[in-house]
Amino acid sequence: MTDPLTHWQGVYAHRAQDTVSWYELVPARSLEMIQATGVGKSAPILDVGGGASTLVDHLLADGFTDITVLDITVAALETAKQRLGARAAAVTWLAEDIRFFRPGRQFAVWHDRVAFHFLTDPADQQRYLTSLRGALQGPGGGHVILATFGPDGPTSCSGLPVQRYSAEDLGGLLGPEFVLRDTHLDMHTTPAGSTQQLMYGRWQRVPSEPPLSQVE
Repeated sequence: MTDPLTHWQGVYAHRAQDTVSWYELVPARSLEMIQATGVGKSAPILDVGGGASTLVDHLLADGFTDITVLDITVAALETAKQRLGARAAAVTWLAEDIRFFRPGRQFAVWHDRVAFHFLTDPADQQRYLTSLRGALQGPGGGHVILATFGPDGPTSCSGLPVQRYSAEDLGGLLGPEFVLRDTHLDMHTTPAGSTQQLMYGRWQRVPSEPPLSQVE
């Protein structure tokens, strides 16, 4: 099996940012769903697998002040930094493998557009979810936005197999502490002109039911 870091370093070494299949000039659906969480402009936001994505540009332009971009590939992060210029100093950049991410803080919004679906090993999926639960603010305060290939999306991307999901599939993995607030099936047009079905879901972490002994 190809090492993820080696694979993605190769992708960004040979492909321009605006030619990869997942590129979008304006991440409209992601921005819409982040706004729908209702978090304030100072709320901490984590963009998982953000790499060279333009989401950070738009979040800064919208006035968000606490943005962290995480990607396994330094080259992808450097592309975004160079694009932002002086504005890059306002962002926290983390070159990390999300499966083993153990942050020293928590975030109000966890955003991941088309990173999770590359984890096809159930053990890696659980490692990711462990990172998510540890990084997200507690009940009533944390929001998860995930975008993956939908049920009719591609079965591979960038030379790797992927896992396709419905909102129900992802909800089952997240578990009952996360309540689905919104979902969309979108058709993404790649720079090459092909179309791919993406499933976007937005969940909120909610308080669990108290033990019966605590219920009056």
